[in-house]
Amino acid sequence: MAKKLIPMAICYDFDGTLSPGNMQEYGFIKELGVTPEEFWDRSNSLAKEKKADDILAYMKVTIDESKKRNLPIRREDFAKYGKNIKLYKGVEEWFDRINKYARSKGVKMEHYILSSGLKEMLEGSPIANKFTEIFASSFLYDDTGAAVWPAIVLNYTSKTQYMFRINKGCLDVTDTEGVNRHIDRACRPMPFENMIYIGDGSTDIPCMAMLNKAGGHTLAVYKNGKKERASALNRDGRAHMVAPADYSEGKGIDKFVKAVIDKVVSDNMLKSIKP
Repeated sequence: MAKKLIPMAICYDFDGTLSPGNMQEYGFIKELGVTPEEFWDRSNSLAKEKKADDILAYMKVTIDESKKRNLPIRREDFAKYGKNIKLYKGVEEWFDRINKYARSKGVKMEHYILSSGLKEMLEGSPIANKFTEIFASSFLYDDTGAAVWPAIVLNYTSKTQYMFRINKGCLDVTDTEGVNRHIDRACRPMPFENMIYIGDGSTDIPCMAMLNKAGGHTLAVYKNGKKERASALNRDGRAHMVAPADYSEGKGIDKFVKAVIDKVVSDNMLKSIKP
């Protein structure tokens, strides 16, 4: 009988974590006829003026600007812009390589995105098929296929809901009963201790804090030598480690994740020892 593989999951923020910029800035904002600075200024001003969630604000500005230019935006349009998203060094090769390493240790690795960005764009990205599930903000569409209203919004606190969905194996976002159902920790299909969260900023703090308390593992990444924010996450006990945003073999992220895989395997061996 084949030995059962140990389940593990890596959860990623996206903007600033797997990609160096905001996904909307890879061609989409330009199509709206504004600069990134103008777009985010309008979004931030709307959120502040109306005391609105900043994610809902940028989604409203997206719809408003598209209507203003009589430019309906459809799901396939978002996916088209997703193809232009730039990724950090080593990201495209990362998933297959770390899956292979995990498998060699008796681990089945899964990957998840938890992002305030747009799911429709992420589904068009070059790495979309590497994830078990992409949890991100998304739109509702009218009968013509045009985006008209937010369907799902992920902000810095609501992201934690999706950590519990992964932990409990409740990946259907419409299943509100399952994610709230009591399940003994020992019976959950993806133990928190077997999970890693990788992020880059303040919006990742609730997920990092929650996972740390539950026995999981956290990593803060940074780009272009701008280490201050990641170091603050480490200093404040949010992230266990910081590393440059380079997913190449032998770099800090690679070493950290492989070390966690080895630790999870060792922990499972210890649990299996009978007195």
